Amino acid sequence: MPGIREEMMVFLSAVVSGGIVRLVYQCIRCFRRMVGHTLAAIGVEDMIFWLGSAVYLFVQIYHTSDGSIRWYFILGVALGVVFMWVFLNEEEKLFKKIYGHKEKDLRKGLDKKQEKS
Repeated sequence: MPGIREEMMVFLSAVVSGGIVRLVYQCIRCFRRMVGHTLAAIGVEDMIFWLGSAVYLFVQIYHTSDGSIRWYFILGVALGVVFMWVFLNEEEKLFKKIYGHKEKDLRKGLDKKQEKS
C-alpha cells in the first residue's frame, strides 16, 4: 500500500500528464488552422491522437502505480487537462490583446499606402 507521499507524487505526475495531453491537442488544433483539412483528415488525426493519448496514459499509469488504476490518477489527469485549458485560453487572450492592436495598425498603414498608389 503506497504512502501519502507516493500518492501525492502519482497525483502530480497525473496532472502533468493531463496537461501534456491537452497541450498536444492544442498543437494539433493550431496545425489545423494553418493547413486546410478535409473531414476525413481530421478524423484520422483525431484517431491517431486518441490512440497515442491512450498509450501514453497507460504507460504513465504503469510506471507510477504499477498498472493499477487509482481514482486520484484519473482525477489528476482531468485536473491537468482543465489547468492547461485555462492557461491556454488566458494566454490566447493576452496574445490577442498585445498583438491584435498591432495587426489593426498594420492594416491601416497598408490601406493608406494602397490609396496613395
